Amino acid sequence: MRPFEIVLLVADVVAFVVLVIPPRGRVEWLRHAALVPPAAMAAHLLVEGPRWQMIPAYGLGLAFAFAGGRLLRGVRAPGRRRWPRLFGAGLGVLGLVVSAALPAALPIFGFPEPTGPYDVGTLTYHWVDADRPEIFTAAPDDRRELMVQIWYPAEADPSAPRAPYIEDAAIITPTLGRLLGVPGFTFSHLGHVRTNAVPSAPVADGELRYPVLIMLAGIQGYRQVYTFKVEELASQGYVVAAIGQPYAHAAVLFPDGRQVAYDHRLDDRAFEDTHIPHLSQDVGTTLDRLTALDLADPHGVLTGRLDLSRVGLTGQSLGAIVGSQACLAEPRLRACLLEDGYMTPDAVRSGLRQPTMWITRDAEVMRLERRRAGGWTEADIAEHQNTMRAVYESLPTEGYFVLVDGIFHLDMTDGPLFAAPPLAAALGLSGPIGGSRAHAVTNAYSVAFFDHQLKGTHSPLLDGPSRQYPEVRIERHLPHPDKE
Repeated sequence: MRPFEIVLLVADVVAFVVLVIPPRGRVEWLRHAALVPPAAMAAHLLVEGPRWQMIPAYGLGLAFAFAGGRLLRGVRAPGRRRWPRLFGAGLGVLGLVVSAALPAALPIFGFPEPTGPYDVGTLTYHWVDADRPEIFTAAPDDRRELMVQIWYPAEADPSAPRAPYIEDAAIITPTLGRLLGVPGFTFSHLGHVRTNAVPSAPVADGELRYPVLIMLAGIQGYRQVYTFKVEELASQGYVVAAIGQPYAHAAVLFPDGRQVAYDHRLDDRAFEDTHIPHLSQDVGTTLDRLTALDLADPHGVLTGRLDLSRVGLTGQSLGAIVGSQACLAEPRLRACLLEDGYMTPDAVRSGLRQPTMWITRDAEVMRLERRRAGGWTEADIAEHQNTMRAVYESLPTEGYFVLVDGIFHLDMTDGPLFAAPPLAAALGLSGPIGGSRAHAVTNAYSVAFFDHQLKGTHSPLLDGPSRQYPEVRIERHLPHPDKE
């Protein structure tokens, strides 16, 4: 919880105690403590801003202040019998429990401090590809537009303000609520969350140029949904460009105020399959724009700092599906990390040429997720397992198949942070492994893979079982001599 939220809850508790056990004699001045909650609430609202999870605390504070004012004026409630007083005290205790439980269950969370040697900066760009028609719309003049957020290694500045997690949270959280079967406002508190990144921070001087990673999100996701991961990768010396893909994501907000919502035609598998190539072309568009950005960044930050000879891609769910198609078509991608998504028929038929890592789980964990959170049919499970395995086994170069025991689909996103662990598990945001452990595993193997492929730094994690991560089973595919 935020500082002034804690102050308000403490003020409510003190006011309750004063009202239940009115001070006497020399400490009678403590009666005024019952009037403190409104002041604490005002400070909280002015400094931190309201959120619906604090409504019980607001109401309780005002009720206590009203009762405290009557006490100071010498007005006593009618009836001094024991049972009415005990009933009132019981209601007060219940109110205090609810007031504390709601904001604790849906907290204004913070992202873990990245472990790499660099701080993190971030910038967002709006790019229009004049050469690509927008096939999701009927207007012949519409062109493909993207919102791309970039995280990068930055110079340290502890006093600099941190970037918000989601600036346009109000257009995204209704989709999150619908997907999880809760009211749309449930996750409105995401608009108050801050990250570790500093907007427009100077690029770190550790290297002249940094390798680049393209990040693709899942269906009805949003470009920031892997912030736990992109901040870690940026801190380890990577420039990460996350693509906001209109019509495939929950919502995309353009600088002129236009909002593009998710196209529910993508719920139909045939429609999705038809549009995967279009979505995969966003990777090429982004690489073209990054090339131009390296020549002249309009923000004056990234010019000359991108190493576009060392480019990788990472994607999860739909991002992995689209990513497999992009890795097949885009020779500029030197390494591909695909998480928990089936491979396209083209990728299965033709195979990938790049070193590739899959991070996923076995069929039994998928079935466990189906029993707890739904969403996986036997056909889905078979398709995911068989297509990932087929492309892995056909690689002409090295590859890695990473199976994480107890990890659920949303554990690979920021989702587990949205709620306290018990509630996150109940909502299907996290599996038995737990969100923090899932994030640690995902980050460790992602960094190890890209460091090996793009920086030439080998990690023992890629060699086999690890005592540090016993829940991980890793298979390593080595190229056959006649395929090198």
